[in-house]
Amino acid sequence: MTTLPPLPTTPDATFAAYASSNLVNAALANTQHTLDVRNPATGQVLGTAPASTAEDTALAVDAAQAAQAAWAAVPARDRGKRVSAAARALAEHAELIAQVLARETGKAIRTECRGEVAVASDIMDFYGNLGSEIKGQTIPYNPRMLTMTTREPLGVVAAIVPWNVPLVLFALKVGPALVAGNTVVVKASEEAPFATFLMADILMRHLPAGVLNVINGTGAECGDALTRNPDIAKITFTGSEAVGETIYKIGASRIIPVSLELGGKSPMIICEDADLDKAVAGAISGMRFTRQGQSCTAASRIYVHESLRSAFMAQLEQALNALVIGNPLDESTDVGTIINARQMATIQRYIALAEGTEGATVKRYGTLPKSADLSPALFIQPTILMDLPDNHPCVMEEIFGPVAVVHSWTDYEEVIAAANSTHYGLAASVWTRSLSTALDSTARLNAGYVQVNQNLTIQPNVSYGGFGRSGLGKEASLEAMLEHITRSKTIVMNFD
Repeated sequence: MTTLPPLPTTPDATFAAYASSNLVNAALANTQHTLDVRNPATGQVLGTAPASTAEDTALAVDAAQAAQAAWAAVPARDRGKRVSAAARALAEHAELIAQVLARETGKAIRTECRGEVAVASDIMDFYGNLGSEIKGQTIPYNPRMLTMTTREPLGVVAAIVPWNVPLVLFALKVGPALVAGNTVVVKASEEAPFATFLMADILMRHLPAGVLNVINGTGAECGDALTRNPDIAKITFTGSEAVGETIYKIGASRIIPVSLELGGKSPMIICEDADLDKAVAGAISGMRFTRQGQSCTAASRIYVHESLRSAFMAQLEQALNALVIGNPLDESTDVGTIINARQMATIQRYIALAEGTEGATVKRYGTLPKSADLSPALFIQPTILMDLPDNHPCVMEEIFGPVAVVHSWTDYEEVIAAANSTHYGLAASVWTRSLSTALDSTARLNAGYVQVNQNLTIQPNVSYGGFGRSGLGKEASLEAMLEHITRSKTIVMNFD
């Protein structure tokens, strides 16, 4: 191991700085195995990231375990001050982080990457300011006894982040864990690890050695070794439903808490009295078209009242055609690329299923880029599917691409039932001017994050998490930190 060198100042220097090295115990820890990370917009290799083995993973967990007791002994408010200082440092390096993120994820820097860095910094600062709130209660059990509860850290937290919004999800997991007195080992996404490493490097310079560690590698080796390590006291994972199920079983076998944020097939119900302009804008933002639809909360099932269907589709088509698909680093670009060829093949397979369905309509919008500097393989047009049966795979299954299904409806009871006809339960939205409709529908929709007349992404201080096979646990709030990143101890004192 070596001590951390000065922070890189350019994207290329960033890719070189973390080549073949994890960040363990506030130092670079070289690995023997590597994997290539490509720019999805050009197909070119950006750098070689570590492909951590079980042994590499154990080193990171050992460092976190060694640092945990001393970190837990730091007063919670002081821990929070350090995390807030680290958040301010992130903001100072925001443009570099965004540049790296755009190159490795293919997301447009203007519409996605800069915003993600800002939200991640805000989340870290939000949790940094909650150090004073890690407290228990006194209980009126017996006036001659002192009965109380306290909140304690769990120990070493394993935080596994995906590639679609790695920095925000990093912050949602790492921020509360650190402030609560836990130490953390983050497994970065092998598809897009470098912005995560850069963000962690900046944070580590404000924290004691070993409190935060970042490793990279495949789920099959690195991820599996991390979740099975006996010193891990908590697992928090965001990713696919199938992997989440595996991790949940691993946690159950060790009787440790697990938080999961998995897939979604979120409904968007547009009522007859909806503000059409707001609903169309909400469909664009809610479907996360500028993120290429690569979002668990994407409003991928749009139920529009029959009386508004024609006008809604006309405005939606105009808005989609106006989106610029192109180089993620170009300031004029709205929509970038799909992350990799495997995900592109999955999206195309679903579109082909719709095209092969009798009576269905498939429409693509926007113009694909033709620049010689770009590889065409992973660019795709926003796509709308219509007139599909309710049980069609494109309606029931998560596509994780810029593909939305549009249905029309006339019966309120039927549309509520249709919206709930999925094993997912992550997010939903309702568009109406009626307070009674808003209150009734939000009470009846089977989703953990329901909005009316908006489709906001994750925000600090707004509890976020799903029902059903969309996951377990909450993030982004004080309650999420207390309930999922600490444990409650009951203490009874009697001096009679």
